[in-house]
Amino acid sequence: MPTEPQRERVHSVIYQELCLGVVKADAKADYLNIVASLAERGAQGVILGCTEIGLLIQQADTSVPLFDTTEIHAEQAVQRAL
Repeated sequence: MPTEPQRERVHSVIYQELCLGVVKADAKADYLNIVASLAERGAQGVILGCTEIGLLIQQADTSVPLFDTTEIHAEQAVQRAL
């Protein structure tokens, strides 16, 4: 779990930027630093648990496995529909 200041930054970026369609390089850098911090503390992967986070960071940006819940849900909906 991110630290309290990291959670505050995540929340701020989601609601004050991404939900408004704003994608900033400093926010991406902050998120990637948070992902790296989690990995340093033992995380083997990171869940992108908000639909907007996938707009900011993608798997190509980090070696830490990312699990984009929007992508996972979409893929499962297609599988179920087929």
